[in-house]
Amino acid sequence: MKRILTFLLLAGSTASAQVPTTTKTLDEVIELALNQSAVAKQTQTTRDQSYWQWRTYQANYKPQLGLQGTLPDFSRAITPVEQPNGTIDFKPVRYNNSNLALTVSQNIGLTGGQVFVASEVQRFDDFNGRMKRYNNQPVSIGLTQPFGKFNSLRWANRIEPLRYQESQRLYVEEREGIAQRITELYFDVLQQQVNAEVASQNVRANEELLRLGRERHQLGYLSQSDLLRLELNLLNARQAMAQGQLDAQNAAVSLQSYTGLRAETLQLAVPVAAPHLVVPAELALAQARQNRSVVLGFRRRLLQAEREVALARGTTGFQATLSANLGYVNQASNLWDTYAALQNQQQVQLTFSLPLVDWGKQRSIMKTAELTRRQVQNDVAQEELSFEQSVQVQATQIKTLSEQLALASHADSLAQQRYNIAQATYKVGRISLTDLTIASAEKDQARRTYILALRAAWVAHYRLRALTLYDFERQIPLAAK
Repeated sequence: MKRILTFLLLAGSTASAQVPTTTKTLDEVIELALNQSAVAKQTQTTRDQSYWQWRTYQANYKPQLGLQGTLPDFSRAITPVEQPNGTIDFKPVRYNNSNLALTVSQNIGLTGGQVFVASEVQRFDDFNGRMKRYNNQPVSIGLTQPFGKFNSLRWANRIEPLRYQESQRLYVEEREGIAQRITELYFDVLQQQVNAEVASQNVRANEELLRLGRERHQLGYLSQSDLLRLELNLLNARQAMAQGQLDAQNAAVSLQSYTGLRAETLQLAVPVAAPHLVVPAELALAQARQNRSVVLGFRRRLLQAEREVALARGTTGFQATLSANLGYVNQASNLWDTYAALQNQQQVQLTFSLPLVDWGKQRSIMKTAELTRRQVQNDVAQEELSFEQSVQVQATQIKTLSEQLALASHADSLAQQRYNIAQATYKVGRISLTDLTIASAEKDQARRTYILALRAAWVAHYRLRALTLYDFERQIPLAAK
């Protein structure tokens, strides 16, 4: 059962035969692929992108310190100047108008508004008139608060944490999906190796039987028909061995392209039986609901649908924005003089808009958003049902596949024993060549069936892990690495 089956990507190549080989188990191939394959690195990159998107979201709720300015704003031109009598005269001007402002702002997630503290100074130079002036606002405090508008900060606060948690769970799921895919490719190669190995054994056995048959034919104990049958069996075995080597090469290329491993130096071992687990469907479903990203995805999509309704409501109907700030300001020809005798400054502004006649535009926008929300709700309900069914079915099949694997293993052992007995019995002339051929075919089929059962059990094992993000063998949740 634990016999090592070796394949070379270029079978029979002298150069390949000289390359050192290493024996890899299924767990080792999976671990190597998760660390160095292109698809695993892509998964890591996607996870990193989600992390920095999360950092961007968090930054929106923290104070922002900014420096803005225009240094310099020089102009030398001839511009129209209105004269005291109302006429226009063109005068040459040469000036510089510069400003510098330092601002600290803080978004208010609950209301969608913003508060800020700012300090700004402005300098104007009239080079033709040889004059300079400063306008200084040492400190001002302001508030901007919308009413009736869409609050993107509030909705981001509800959706983005879910999106980030979803991305972390999705990363683990994708790694488990990679493990499942590698298992499939591993057994694709292993299946062809088994075919080649079985054919190689048959070649050696048929060579021995043909040698014995020729001796018996010369003695008159074997008919010409049976001798020809032995030669045909040998040719079929050699053809099967060549085809098995070719199929193993093709399967190895697929494994190599997905994992990045060097297939020409790789030996694969037949894995032991997959863990025999009895997983109640209710337990598997509970773990899936607790750990899977799709559950968070359902909640996120429903919230996003609600967000679109809120967006439609916040871009139609009554909208207003209140802007207010207070502070101190002064102007002088010298910068330091602007800090003396500061004057109060207050500004309050309320802007609003209210559509009076829109010919049903607002109602149409709202209705479209509500229907979209309803469609998302229906889709999520259907997908949630399919998700639960897939988890329950997979949990139920685990036990059945383990039982089938045990039966296939026992059948493989019995078929091998029967063939050994039939081969020995044929050599002493107690059974016909037809009976020996049947025993050989049953032995080969039993071996292939065992490998297929082993493949199904291991693939189901990793699929259940991916569906639940839970290791039922060790009884711990799967965490990101």
